[in-house]
Amino acid sequence: MRLFTCLLLSFALFSHQVFAQRIKDVASIQGVRSNQLIGYGLVVGLPGTGEQSPFTEQSFRTMLSNFGISLDPNTKPKIKNVAAVAVHADLPPFTKPGQTIDVTVSSIGEASSLQGGT
Repeated sequence: MRLFTCLLLSFALFSHQVFAQRIKDVASIQGVRSNQLIGYGLVVGLPGTGEQSPFTEQSFRTMLSNFGISLDPNTKPKIKNVAAVAVHADLPPFTKPGQTIDVTVSSIGEASSLQGGT
């Protein structure tokens, strides 16, 4: 009990000399980092600048089947307004909902332009 009283008294006497520091100014938090997002998709609605490649056709067929539409396997769709793309983004640490981020969309095949597509 006497030790506790001495500690309490010493904290009270020397507490006026304590200076506040923000934790982020004196420490680095391990594990705080950005997250790289990578995806694959289709850009549709291109003005004839899309591509006719096997992976674009396969992805297009899969997309249609996910919507409940089936194509005859012997039918080759004309998809010059569709392009297969890779999507990359860097999600910064502490990103809040609704915050904008930069996204890069790149054609995987031979699409000449992605402008105007969705």
